[in-house]
Amino acid sequence: MLLTDPDSGDTDLDALGPDELDRLDVGVIGLDRAGVVVVYNDAASSLSGLSASAVIGHHYFRVVAPATNLPSFHGRFLAGLRRNHLDESFEFVFGRIPQPLRAQIRMRQGREHVWLTIRPIGSLSSGGTREAVLAAVGSRSRAEPVDPSLCEREPIHIPGSIQPNAVMIAADAESLEIIAHSVNVHEALPDDGRPLAGRRLDAVLPRAFVDMIRARVAASTLDDGRTIRRTIRLPGRDLAARSFYAVAHAHLGRVVVEMEVAPELPEDFSVASQTDTELSVARLRAAGTLGAVARIAALEVRALTGFECVLVYRFDAEWNGEAIAEDKVADWARSLLGLRFPASDIPAQARALYTKAKSRFVIDRDSVPVPLVAAPAAGNAPIDLTFAQHRTLSPIHLEYQRNLGVNGSMSISIMVEGRLWGLMIGHHRQPHYVAPETRAAATVITDAFAMRVQEIEARRAWAEQQAHLDTEGRLVRGLTHSEDFVGALTAGSVTLLDLFAATGAGIVSGDAVTLIGKTPGAAQVGALAAWLRERQPAESPAYATDALSAAFPPAAAYREIASGLLAVFVDAAREHLLLWFRPEVPSTVTWGGDPRKPVLAGSGPVAVLPRRSFERWVEERTGFANPFADWQVSLAQSLAGAVEGVVLRQRRKIDELTGLLADKEKLLTQKDLLTREIDHRVKNSLQIVSAFLQMQRRQIADPDARQAFAETSARVMSVARVHDSLYQAESVEEVDLGQTIENLCSDLAGMAGDGHAVDLVAEPGVMVPYRKAVALSLIATELVTNAFKYAANPTGGGRVEVSVSSSGVGIVQLKICDDGQGMPEGWNEARPQGTGLGMKMIRAMLDQINARLEVANAPGACFTITA
Repeated sequence: MLLTDPDSGDTDLDALGPDELDRLDVGVIGLDRAGVVVVYNDAASSLSGLSASAVIGHHYFRVVAPATNLPSFHGRFLAGLRRNHLDESFEFVFGRIPQPLRAQIRMRQGREHVWLTIRPIGSLSSGGTREAVLAAVGSRSRAEPVDPSLCEREPIHIPGSIQPNAVMIAADAESLEIIAHSVNVHEALPDDGRPLAGRRLDAVLPRAFVDMIRARVAASTLDDGRTIRRTIRLPGRDLAARSFYAVAHAHLGRVVVEMEVAPELPEDFSVASQTDTELSVARLRAAGTLGAVARIAALEVRALTGFECVLVYRFDAEWNGEAIAEDKVADWARSLLGLRFPASDIPAQARALYTKAKSRFVIDRDSVPVPLVAAPAAGNAPIDLTFAQHRTLSPIHLEYQRNLGVNGSMSISIMVEGRLWGLMIGHHRQPHYVAPETRAAATVITDAFAMRVQEIEARRAWAEQQAHLDTEGRLVRGLTHSEDFVGALTAGSVTLLDLFAATGAGIVSGDAVTLIGKTPGAAQVGALAAWLRERQPAESPAYATDALSAAFPPAAAYREIASGLLAVFVDAAREHLLLWFRPEVPSTVTWGGDPRKPVLAGSGPVAVLPRRSFERWVEERTGFANPFADWQVSLAQSLAGAVEGVVLRQRRKIDELTGLLADKEKLLTQKDLLTREIDHRVKNSLQIVSAFLQMQRRQIADPDARQAFAETSARVMSVARVHDSLYQAESVEEVDLGQTIENLCSDLAGMAGDGHAVDLVAEPGVMVPYRKAVALSLIATELVTNAFKYAANPTGGGRVEVSVSSSGVGIVQLKICDDGQGMPEGWNEARPQGTGLGMKMIRAMLDQINARLEVANAPGACFTITA
């Protein structure tokens, strides 16, 4: 047996004892079928720096060497055991600090164990930039603040390398000819000895996948972060097909294809299912507050991805960050919940990149980047990896993670209304692989969280804005009825103090200062107004700050009551100024480290270094108020516009409007007089007609004709009485029904002769429209006349009772009862006596005013009209 060459296939490792295994010059590790270490020889200990006692009994892929927990390493182990034939040989790079190691790996299934051998091939360089960072980290002795803009100039979108778990090909977007690739490309593509540069994509990738790329490029639907994601089959070095998860995108005239080994089975690497994602989104929908939805999002993303800690990180207006929610394992010692981080921790160009490329997963902080090599046709420009899934991170950022105690990591952008609101951040103390489908699920959940944030914040802002709009509307309505806009805004039931949660407000109008609530003195406000007139540009009428004393030092004297200021000029001449004040809100802000030392000076080729300390650092904040929201500034400007528009500009029209109003009042008076004169003349004309009818009646001998003339005269008189009431009433639109019926009944009793009388009970002040009064008067005329005619007692006389009353809002009741024998049964269907014209008229009038008629015998006939 060749104890120095166990990879030759001739060495029976099952037959070697512990001492013989320790004499081998290659690392030998024995695993059971679950992946737990049962054998660990001395060479393996020397390579890893871990003793056998420290690793035996632990899972090799998840605990001892978590950087190997990948489909390309651990996945081979699982697949071989399922086939009951495991014999794999491949190269792997351990990115351990201080010196990365490339090794030949051999996995073989023995009689009792699965044997894993590690033969070093050689040490690797981490890359010049990374080594320079590490050297500078090791040599620095003190922290020196430097210009944070140095971080912002780091070209993080063109690192020239990718993470080693993937391979990359870049092709020209028009010809699809390969112009660059990662040096490890043959881990996915077979090496036939010919260079890849200059070959077309469909020569090395499945034609259907390439056709899809070509079609999407032609349709311009593969740029701006849009991708094609497919699982493809590629022949390996042994020509056995393997599955790869491929992602393609186009950017700046290049098509970039990234490929990584896909898990053979979902359960091998906890691949998230669609059901998992849907349940998580449903839980997010059920949460009602921002705090609750953030906590659920952190919990759900951690449950899916397996990170030891997940944070919801929110940016403020100055791009400082705060961890507003956290979900972590029990033994995660350093909680970041509630801590704030300076803007320099995530500099401007990193935030810009997060806005474009929404997710970034790092499996192993210490992995060795795989460089890209380009063909001459690629030109001198580097391959822009802005949208690449596996782009390597900045070495400064990786050192930042080291200082945090983080290895595997995740960052997913939280985009709200097109703006970077925050990040969903995952941390792991060891290397941590997340399957592609699970990464996509985490991104979906983060997007769902962003939509809930937008919904919750929009609903809260909408309710608050609606309340303020209502208040502003009441102020504006008060302005329209006031000649003193200062008084209207400061002395009414609703004032400027009811807006924007202000504790003080004021108006500067020329030299006059009017103040309400808790404010600086009038002289101080006058000086503040003068400063605002001088500093504010003409095109910017509004000014808002939550730290007034920082911008206007004299305000330090009254910062307790006026650290916050919202001011807006009313007019172009800046004579009038509206102001709102907010008090100082002393507070403590807990930072993750001293925010005054966000980055540190480097040495040699390294310009800056990330800070080391993330210990809790408490800052006492004074001179700050709660800030004014952008919509509040806009609302203040609209109110100023209303003041200028409703009061100042329109005051020039007050005289003109007053004159027009006087003219209209004269016209209305004349119209009223004319209407009354018309009513008076119509009444007189109708009375003359009635008199002529009576005269004609007395000259006719035929009793039926005489009766017809009498009834017609009565009807004309009833209309005349309505016009008489209109003439005497204060309003030309309504009639006092009781007075009208009383006069009418008096006329009818007189016309009927001796022995006939009318008893009237009328509720005073029952006003009805003219049209209804005419109809009810005609109905009363017919019913009273009929009572005199048909219900008279044997002696020839008769008594009629009439009442007028209101029966609810807009409803009147007219009741007419006689003392006769009552209506016979079936009177409604019987042939009417005489012409029947009276009853037809009654029904026509009832329909015209939408009234109803009720008839009863009590014992005489009793008619009740409700209109």
